[in-house]
Amino acid sequence: MDGQFKGIQEKIIGKYIWVNITSRNEHVPEIQRYIGTVKERARCIFNVPPFKKLPAGITAEMIYNVIFWLNSFPSQNGILGTHSPSKFITGQDINYKAHCILEFGSYVKVHEEHRNNMDSSTTGAISLRPTGNSQVATISIV
Repeated sequence: MDGQFKGIQEKIIGKYIWVNITSRNEHVPEIQRYIGTVKERARCIFNVPPFKKLPAGITAEMIYNVIFWLNSFPSQNGILGTHSPSKFITGQDINYKAHCILEFGSYVKVHEEHRNNMDSSTTGAISLRPTGNSQVATISIV
């Protein structure tokens, strides 16, 4: 942890938790590598659409998408064994029909509230990431 968490040491003494506070300008290699992995995957996603820039909200959703997928599978060197971080926290596994149908940036039609007339009941949207819900074909959209 960095210096912002220094006050937590006194609260967890005697609870068999070891806290390593880094000094100023010191880096933790495991965290640096994880940040590098997130950036690498985000660059891959960013370079697929034919756009030079993305709005800040879509860029943030792209990072959430990367984190969602990194947390969806167990790490080879992780402490959770065969469980993913999201399974450990939420108790849910990845469901292909709910989470793997749409990729970042896919054009989708979503349901809109409407009256029983001839107006359109859908509107166009961009799929950004799975919501994490267990319902089939859930997406986060803008």
